[in-house]
Amino acid sequence: MASRFAAYRELVGAQVRGQAQYRASFAIDIAGSVGFGILDVVEILVLFYVTRSIAGFAFAEVFLMMAIANLGFALADLVVGNVERLRVYVRTGLLDAVLVRPLGVLAQLVAMDVAPRRLGRVVFSLAVLAFATVHAAITATPSHVALLVAAPIAGAVIFSAIFVGTAAVAFWWIEAGELGNALTYGGHEFAAYPMPIYGAVFRRLLAYGLGFAFVAYYPALALLDRADPLGAPAFLGYLSPVVASIVALAAGLLWRAGVRHYTSTGS
Repeated sequence: MASRFAAYRELVGAQVRGQAQYRASFAIDIAGSVGFGILDVVEILVLFYVTRSIAGFAFAEVFLMMAIANLGFALADLVVGNVERLRVYVRTGLLDAVLVRPLGVLAQLVAMDVAPRRLGRVVFSLAVLAFATVHAAITATPSHVALLVAAPIAGAVIFSAIFVGTAAVAFWWIEAGELGNALTYGGHEFAAYPMPIYGAVFRRLLAYGLGFAFVAYYPALALLDRADPLGAPAFLGYLSPVVASIVALAAGLLWRAGVRHYTSTGS
C-alpha cells in the first residue's frame, strides 16, 4: 500500500512540477479557474436583480445553496475531473498501457493529467461559502458546523461519482462526452438552485435519482432551519453523506463492469 501511494504521489508531483514551470501560463490558468467561480456568483446576482425571490427563497438562501454546490463541484473537478478523458484513451488505445501497469486504472487516469489550476476555483468557492454562511446568519450550533463541513465534502463525492459513472459509459459508447457534460456540469447548475423550481419529472430523475438534491438543497434547508416547501422531512438535510456513499457505490460498480467489458484496440 505504501509503495502504491508513493507511485501515485510521484505521478501527481511530476504533473504539478511540469505545469508550474510555465509560470505565466500557470497564473493565467488559475485566474481563468477563478473566473468560472465569479461567473456563478454573477449569475445569482443577475437573477436577483430582476426578482426578489426564487420559488419563495430569498437571495441569502439561494446564495448559500449555490455556494455549497460550487465548492462540492470544484473539489470533485479538482480530484477526478480528468477522468472524462477516458473516451480519448479508449479510442486511441492508450488505455491498454494503463491496464498493464500494477496500479489501479481509475487512480492512474486521475493522476495522469492533474490540473492544479483548478485549485483556484476551490479557494474562491471556499471564500464564497464563508461569505454566504455569514450573510445567511446561520446559527453556529455543533450540528450546523458539522453539516457545513460535511455537506461540501458529500457534494464532492456525489459529483465525483457522476464524473466516474458518466466516464465509464465510454467503455460501451465512446462518443458519450455530451452525456457526461450534461450530467456533470449540468448537474452542478441543477444542484445550485431550489428544487421547487423544477418539474416533478426532473426532480425524480435528477434530484432524487442521482442525488443532486442532497448536494446543497437539503443541507441548506437544515442550516437555515427552514421547512421544505415540497414537504420532505427535515432530517434529509443530514443524509448527504449516506446518499453520497450510495451514489459512489453505484458509480464504482459501473466502473468495474466497464473495465471488465473493455476490449483492446490491438494497438
